[in-house]
Amino acid sequence: MNLRICAPFFSACFIVMTGLTALAADPAKKPNVLFIAVDDLNDWIGCLGGHPQARTPNIDALAARGVNFAKAYCASPVCNPSRSALMCGLRSSTSGVYDNGINRRTTICNDVVPLNSHFQKNGYYVAGAGKIYHGDSDQFGIWDDYAKGGKHSGDFGPGKGENGGVEGIRFAPIDAADEETQDYGTVTYCIDQLNKQHDKPFFLACGLHKPHMAWNVPRKYYDMFPLDSIQLPEVLESDLQDVPPSGIKMAKPDGDHADILKSGRWKEAVRGYLAAGAYCDAMVGRLMEAFDKSPNRDNTIIVFWGDHGWHLGEKQHWRKFTLWEEAARAPLFYCVPGVTKPNSVSQRTVDFMCIYPTLCELCGLERPKHVEGESVVKLLKDPSAPWDHAALTTHGFKNHGIRTEKWRYIQYENGDEELYDEVNDPKEWKNLASDTSFASVKAELAKLLPKTNVPTPGNKKANKDKNKDEKKNSDKKKAA
Repeated sequence: MNLRICAPFFSACFIVMTGLTALAADPAKKPNVLFIAVDDLNDWIGCLGGHPQARTPNIDALAARGVNFAKAYCASPVCNPSRSALMCGLRSSTSGVYDNGINRRTTICNDVVPLNSHFQKNGYYVAGAGKIYHGDSDQFGIWDDYAKGGKHSGDFGPGKGENGGVEGIRFAPIDAADEETQDYGTVTYCIDQLNKQHDKPFFLACGLHKPHMAWNVPRKYYDMFPLDSIQLPEVLESDLQDVPPSGIKMAKPDGDHADILKSGRWKEAVRGYLAAGAYCDAMVGRLMEAFDKSPNRDNTIIVFWGDHGWHLGEKQHWRKFTLWEEAARAPLFYCVPGVTKPNSVSQRTVDFMCIYPTLCELCGLERPKHVEGESVVKLLKDPSAPWDHAALTTHGFKNHGIRTEKWRYIQYENGDEELYDEVNDPKEWKNLASDTSFASVKAELAKLLPKTNVPTPGNKKANKDKNKDEKKNSDKKKAA
């Protein structure tokens, strides 16, 4: 595949020195946006080094086109909250969207302008396919066109002679061709859009499902990873001994992990995730090959993101749903013609709340007042530029993780804490929260926790806590 480096814009209006605001004056010259979302993709890709056997050459080549944020973190380690936060510009703690069962139309998300609507209202043709919000049928906001989903590869039964997985962890090769799977159809739709001559700048969203479970992908991807060669994640058997009760509750070591150990199929499950990642990589490669041949390649910003990470046995946990590195870290790449340089890597900690404001700045759109998060245009120009913003991940009411380049600090609703030295302990094996010598570190990191924590809709206890907090703040003001 001919994976080209992003070429500069031909249009002279896109000049870094101007702060990119000149684009607003001429809608015809505004850059297009190719917006690629991948479901459940953790750092098991070559350019992030999460697993030595990951085979993702196309994703790695895409990262090499621009800036790869090596320390990028989701707003929430759950599909609906993560995507709602990114697309609506509101953190979970502000919106109240904490889990998959919460309908954002019952929260303040319904009163704001989501990213796709903002682009549509500013003269863009907005189209998409696959999973951008939580599910193919969830097309929140305004879209000019959205492709209907095809057959999900998880709908295929396990191939001949294959076992479908271990309890809730589902994986198996399938006897089907790429062309029969949903992500293939999603990419086909996006390729067709890329090849069209548009009379407006376009915002094109491509939502890939894999490596979301079930890890049912064509057999050829499993064949890339012989079972006897599979390496398990590096783990510490006593890892949970210094984790407080709230963390253990999230880990649920007696659930998926116990089932996997009992089955003796840990290597098979890891193989399934690697295979699903390789399948995803092939779909990305197909998309980018077509992008390079398209008439719009020289005036198109590419943003690639995974909605959150995934555990495969680390801390005796499977799936997402935690505030640790494995669930919070995910890929984030920007390729911006005329701004980013190839093969750039930023070690600054950012979270996905940056995407909405960054795209507004790059495309010359006014940033809506409700949007939280920081634009990273500064880091796109200079990936090593000074940066004093931490990444924030929220999982449930008043459960937050703060990530800086040096530390991860977790504070749970009940006050339980965890603190990890990410430089000297990147596996997060030693919780330093109970060490009094780090009290000042915790205090400084705690200042970065959200000041607003909207209760979960229908949560009576949380509403009582909110009322107490409001009364306490009111009393402090009166006393002052």
